[in-house]
Amino acid sequence: MRRSTTVIAVAVIAIVGFVAPFVALSTGMPAVTAAEAADESPSGGPLTVQSDEPAAQQRAGGYCNYTALFDRTIDSVVSVQRVTGQGSGFVYQTEGNGSTSYVVTNAHVVGEASDVTVQFSRGESRAGTVVGTDISSDLAVVEVTDTPEYTEALPVSDSTPEHGRRVAALGSPFGLEETITHGIVSGLNRSLPTRQGYTIPNVVQTDAPISPGNSGGPLVTCASEVVGVNTAGIAAQGAENIGFAISSSLIDRVVPSLIRTGEFTHPTLGVSATGVTPTIAGANDLNGSQGVIVVAVDQDAPAAAVLQGSDRLERISGEIVPIGGDVILAVDGRSIATSEDLASVLLVETRPGDEVTLTILRDGERTNVTTTVIERPDSGPETPDGLR
Repeated sequence: MRRSTTVIAVAVIAIVGFVAPFVALSTGMPAVTAAEAADESPSGGPLTVQSDEPAAQQRAGGYCNYTALFDRTIDSVVSVQRVTGQGSGFVYQTEGNGSTSYVVTNAHVVGEASDVTVQFSRGESRAGTVVGTDISSDLAVVEVTDTPEYTEALPVSDSTPEHGRRVAALGSPFGLEETITHGIVSGLNRSLPTRQGYTIPNVVQTDAPISPGNSGGPLVTCASEVVGVNTAGIAAQGAENIGFAISSSLIDRVVPSLIRTGEFTHPTLGVSATGVTPTIAGANDLNGSQGVIVVAVDQDAPAAAVLQGSDRLERISGEIVPIGGDVILAVDGRSIATSEDLASVLLVETRPGDEVTLTILRDGERTNVTTTVIERPDSGPETPDGLR
């Protein structure tokens, strides 16, 4: 009989404009048996998609055979266990004859551990070595050198899912292995705060139930494509099935670097910026609420030579408003409407050392300036939107 584990971790953190209990979904209490959980619980190389599913299953809102989806994917889903708790993960890549595999999970699942236990769907437990973590994207990679032969890598989507697309969350909530829950993609391009003062951009929101222990497991479409890594949920009173997953675009950008080097270098412009709100637009005589206003510029960054920060901050109707400063409208022709857009474009499409062209609004005039992307420091500044 397989051993089940139960772990819960709760933190209070600000999400999308309000403060709510934020369930980290993995580490916390020591692992316990399923019977103990019942007594203690208050309520009792990434693949190319080769799908033969009906076209309707792959359309947003279309029919989905969740039984078939479970059967196709569950052998690639694992439980990741350490002394103080557990989470989930999935096989991202295999090498050679398939005996070596790389499992993707959350950084908060592995914590500071260098070694973990990886349990596969048919009960086999293997020693896993943590080869890379990136706490700023909450992603980690575990290497397993004795992978069961029936296990295959799950394909990672190369596109953004549509609102309303049917998805399923796979993993081991409360230590209950081989669990599938389903829902839809509820939102896109969400921002998730981190303890380092930065935010994780491009996060997928779903109403597929995500519970403690689901962290690190895959969020998959009906075509078995991974569109996210389940990472958190809101447990506030009145909040129902609001979960978040690190997007496939971040997986594709961060994970290969973790496998190769054990780390990921985050890009930044070296500016502190915030999205233009109607209040900010009014105070700065802007015609609309599009773009990101530069609050401050790191004087050691190349951007200091071409960008101007705000003159001062004022409080207007309870909102802290920067007065003056360039407004970034586009990066290399990619329109920037919000601070989330800027963070996403920089993370997904640039690397430190890249030269980028910024379209900015200065004193009512549009102009283009060129600057160089730099490596982001480990901790963020004490500003509303952080360093970009």
